[in-house]
Amino acid sequence: MKSIFYASSTGNTEQVAKKIKKNLEGFELVDIASNGVSKMNECDSIIIGASTWGEGDLQDDWEDCFDELQEIDFSGKTVALFGLGDQDNYYDEFVNAMGTLYEAVKKNGANVIGFTSTNGYEFEESTAVVDDQFVGLVIDEDNQSELTDQRVKNWCNQIADKL
Repeated sequence: MKSIFYASSTGNTEQVAKKIKKNLEGFELVDIASNGVSKMNECDSIIIGASTWGEGDLQDDWEDCFDELQEIDFSGKTVALFGLGDQDNYYDEFVNAMGTLYEAVKKNGANVIGFTSTNGYEFEESTAVVDDQFVGLVIDEDNQSELTDQRVKNWCNQIADKL
């Protein structure tokens, strides 16, 4: 089973999840606010999307499900991540929520794919950067919305044959 798990307070993360679904075959959308994360146990290919809130925090629905997420065995599962953030106003914790989710799934055995370049972004710090790359697709709808569609398309092309 292939699923895109997301949570969205403003609708931006949901819209990006839908764009990803349009670019990849066989994925279903799972809003964790309604369905939680337990379905991840049934999936082989998982895409996880989250926005960063406040000073680098998980969005509320991810915060509510985070303990359960940390209990999932991701061994044998392929996981790709996407994160939304605001690089102008939150340049020192840009897309940290994606970094938090990356650490949780990696710790529990996930094969994480879909790293992307930090080129084209202006920020100071991010826990979502490993070895000079973001741990997934990064979208800034507040400051670079005109780049979203192409970034989604490029990322989906990058990961399609690995999921």
